Amino acid sequence: MMIRSILFCTLFALPLSAVASSFAGTSAGSASGASSHSSGSSSGDDKVVLDARDDAAGFIASEGRIRSARLEAALIQLRSRDSAARSASDLELARAILAL
Repeated sequence: MMIRSILFCTLFALPLSAVASSFAGTSAGSASGASSHSSGSSSGDDKVVLDARDDAAGFIASEGRIRSARLEAALIQLRSRDSAARSASDLELARAILAL
């Protein structure tokens, strides 16, 4: 069952590589900021997003019925730092998280 869910999620995440690269580029750009304060903050933010990958897979596999606190935190984090993420659906963002 888990392998089927992962395969299903992977197939849907592939076409969204362009969206994911946009979000990844945003997080990478802020992680390489000039000040150490900015870098430290971003690296903690990136951890929130990366820690939500399994939850994003479950969310996608369940067609949005299974939500978790980790996924919600990652969605909020992405939307707070990327204007393109603000207009993306939760499913689109979950696919982008999986592609990271």
